[in-house]
Amino acid sequence: MRRSSLLGAALAATAVVALAAPPHYPDRTQLLEVRDAAGKATPVRNAEEWSKRRAHVLAGMEEVMGPLPDPKAKCELDVKVVGEVDEGAYVRRQVTYQAEKGDRVPAYLLLPKENKGKRPAMLCLHQTTKIGKGEPAGLGGKAELHYAKELAQRGFVCLAPDYPSFGDYAYDFAKGPHPSGSIKAIWNNVRAVDLLQSLAEVDPDRIGVIGHSLGGHNALFTAAFEPRLQVAVTSCGFTRFPRYYGGDLKGWTSDRYMPRIRTVYELKPEKVPFDFPEVLGAIAPRGVFICAPTRDDNFDRLGVEECVTAARPVFDLLGAKDRLAVVYPEAGHTFPKETRDAAYAFIEKVLAPR
Repeated sequence: MRRSSLLGAALAATAVVALAAPPHYPDRTQLLEVRDAAGKATPVRNAEEWSKRRAHVLAGMEEVMGPLPDPKAKCELDVKVVGEVDEGAYVRRQVTYQAEKGDRVPAYLLLPKENKGKRPAMLCLHQTTKIGKGEPAGLGGKAELHYAKELAQRGFVCLAPDYPSFGDYAYDFAKGPHPSGSIKAIWNNVRAVDLLQSLAEVDPDRIGVIGHSLGGHNALFTAAFEPRLQVAVTSCGFTRFPRYYGGDLKGWTSDRYMPRIRTVYELKPEKVPFDFPEVLGAIAPRGVFICAPTRDDNFDRLGVEECVTAARPVFDLLGAKDRLAVVYPEAGHTFPKETRDAAYAFIEKVLAPR
């Protein structure tokens, strides 16, 4: 049985209704309720009822980000190898792939050299940094963010793409077809999963995603929409919108992210039709590991705690109590070694062969 079957009824109905305009939820920490178009709330008691609320979460995200492209419109990946470096335990291959016609995404593909059959794979998303994909691939100056390199050394096939406008990926958001950089990045990541599944070295049912900061929320957004991702690791990636700099959401509104938070929702957290407790819930029953340092000056720890508390009942409902883990290291906006080791152990547990 493929791992995607784990989602069961929790995801089955989502694709049918995800694009419908969602009703308003006045308290986005109350996940075990579903509302109708008139605003009437009824309890969520099982996976089928949760799938209706989950569909509203995805629809709310698309209201802000714009619609995820239709999978039927996928173009050929047309993967091209630009260069290759032997790093001892693995080969680092520089590649590009076609996410949309005429739009190629630069990436590093890290392939362990020891032949052990089909391996688990991780999509590794970088933080806000000029060098983009180079940081997780081990080419940047911050060793604590070299998670693609470290995972490759542990035997994972890793793909680290550039986020649009970072690294080698020149991208003009004003000329692109998408209303937000966030939905464009999510779609690029969906195509990255296609790429990983196409590789002979990869077990297509054992793929996850990891990221720090920009990559941290990019990982969660992608996992919410992409059910093939069985585990998501987010470091310093989110807090509840009302806790983000006291509710000042300007940091989310550049063309790289979600400009509609400014132009449509007036920078008001209560008007934005989704929040991170719902994003976490939308990933259940798959695995989520959270690194939320106590001194992170970007993403308030208290807001993370509120998100986790709100999402836990969904994981419990879906029989996945052990699939939501959070660590609060005594640190700033970073991904400490002890927490990375815990995250890797969590990934290995979730993606263990069945």
